[in-house]
Amino acid sequence: MDLLSIKDPSFLNDLEIKELEALSEDIRHFLIKKLSKTGGHIGPNLGVVELTIALHKCFDSPKDKIIWDVGHQSYVHKILTGRASEFDTLRQYKGLCGFPKMAESEHDVWETGHSSTSLSAAMGMAIARDLKGENSFIVPVIGDGALTGGMALEAMNHIGHEKKNMIVILNDNEMSIAPNVGALHNVLGRLRTAGKYQWAKDELEMLLKKIPAVGGRLASTAERIKDSLKYLLVSGMFFEEMGFTYLGPVDGHNFEVLFEHLRYAKKTEGPVLLHVVTKKGKGYKPAETDKVGTWHGTGPYKIETGDFLKPVNTPPAWSKLISETVRKLAREDKRIIAITPAMPVGSKLEGFASEFPDRMIDVGIAEQHAATLAAGLVTQKMKPFLAIYSTFLQRAYDQVVHDICRPNLNVFIGIDRAGLVGADGETHQGVFDIAFLRSLPNIVIMMPKDENEGQHMVYTALKYDDGPIALRYPRGNGLGVPMDKQLKAIPIGTWEILREGKDAAILTFGTTIGMAIEAANLLEKKGIHIKVINARFIKPLDEQMLTQLLNNNMPILTIEESVLQGGFGSAVSEFAHDHGYHHAIIDRMGVPDKFIEHGSVDALLEEIGLTTANVVKKIYTLIPKKEKRA
Repeated sequence: MDLLSIKDPSFLNDLEIKELEALSEDIRHFLIKKLSKTGGHIGPNLGVVELTIALHKCFDSPKDKIIWDVGHQSYVHKILTGRASEFDTLRQYKGLCGFPKMAESEHDVWETGHSSTSLSAAMGMAIARDLKGENSFIVPVIGDGALTGGMALEAMNHIGHEKKNMIVILNDNEMSIAPNVGALHNVLGRLRTAGKYQWAKDELEMLLKKIPAVGGRLASTAERIKDSLKYLLVSGMFFEEMGFTYLGPVDGHNFEVLFEHLRYAKKTEGPVLLHVVTKKGKGYKPAETDKVGTWHGTGPYKIETGDFLKPVNTPPAWSKLISETVRKLAREDKRIIAITPAMPVGSKLEGFASEFPDRMIDVGIAEQHAATLAAGLVTQKMKPFLAIYSTFLQRAYDQVVHDICRPNLNVFIGIDRAGLVGADGETHQGVFDIAFLRSLPNIVIMMPKDENEGQHMVYTALKYDDGPIALRYPRGNGLGVPMDKQLKAIPIGTWEILREGKDAAILTFGTTIGMAIEAANLLEKKGIHIKVINARFIKPLDEQMLTQLLNNNMPILTIEESVLQGGFGSAVSEFAHDHGYHHAIIDRMGVPDKFIEHGSVDALLEEIGLTTANVVKKIYTLIPKKEKRA
């Protein structure tokens, strides 16, 4: 079938099962080919082809609301809703978003990127539907990994209590990004082996109804028999006890079975949970056989072999550098424990896990729990390393405030993917952590200029005992600098002069240091001498060096790959104001007050004006007399 000709899902109404199966194969071939060029979330999407087709055939989108949890499995949905022609631009600047996007299509009724939000959104839509007297189906699709998130369980509790009409599709592929953990995962494992529970339960109830109701005692006995047999049929009636009618488990790649159960679900009053078992990566062997999450989301690859197209002889990835330094220090200090909220592969903790399995804790998709767990470990004199993406740390903010910073507990937070991350877009850009952490008492925030300084900062953090300490590091690879063999502690709150100059100073850190050095070199040719400072401690500031700059009336430009509001530049401006330097010349460059969409990091930096050319222009505005002389 020509997928580019699809305008909306209505064409599915005319297709028979054989034609739907052929369509499934066409979609898989299309995705494998397109994603080999652009990269993307191939594993999740190959696993939901039949399920997505079945949902769009059985429901009338967008009148009926199909809500994708996380959203990285929405590519098939995008094809069926008329966006196949845009896949050459997937996750690229100004191109097709890798997640549901309301601005793209009326069929994208909810925007996602973080897990476990679909059920809460669905409940909101169901309440609105009923208040307005409308007649539509609300169909959230949530994975078995996302279902373990606390927000999803809170929503299930509310939905089950209110008995709202809703059909929850549990897409169970036994993995999220990495293999799932936790008691609920074990419940699902038992359910997978239990067979068709709902049909057996219905037959049991029909049999019991034939028993003559002679007195209340016999009736109550029959109910007890039914409940007892119900518990025998399925080990752990978790969903039924939560107030849902449980259907399944069913084969998520069998159209006849899917249609049968979806029809049954549509007739059932109250909330229904349809447990669909799928195979992540189905139809592409490298993705099918992946057991650790490598094929959850990838860059470009060779279709024939599954080899990833990556540059050779590149410096180590930042995540690996940080995690391996923690691993090295853990050999000397048995108190060091690594914690991840379901991201052992992304945070490159596989080596730590293999060497110290008892000291590697994967809590699943439970960022709040991870943060407070780390705090609990500190009270028992342990040294926890919480490896967490900047964008996911947002989900544990109250725990950082209340359970880590307030009692001043010595948790080492490794803030991975700090700064712009590129193709994953606005839900994943790590640009808010400085602003939301800087206002918290007790915490130290730092970011290295290169991987050598990065390893020393890991050492600094794990030798530090006075409270919480956070190390920011970007996505991608280091610079390839020489590495010191001996690790050393960096004095807390000290900056480093990288380049001397007398006309103005640039204060920056991390990924924007190269930009500052390049601009300073260009300005040097014009006779303008710029001091470049590695402001590696974002909190506390190097007050001694900053005071010296202000006493010398040196114009200051701050640069940060993070939001300007409440950021590092704000901290410098606040210091100047609070210490009486009311006439100080200070300007700031950073991420503006808007969400940054997907695209290459270079394209995004250009869009928001974080470029060498604009640094030069800013300096000229700070020292206009120098511009005239140049």
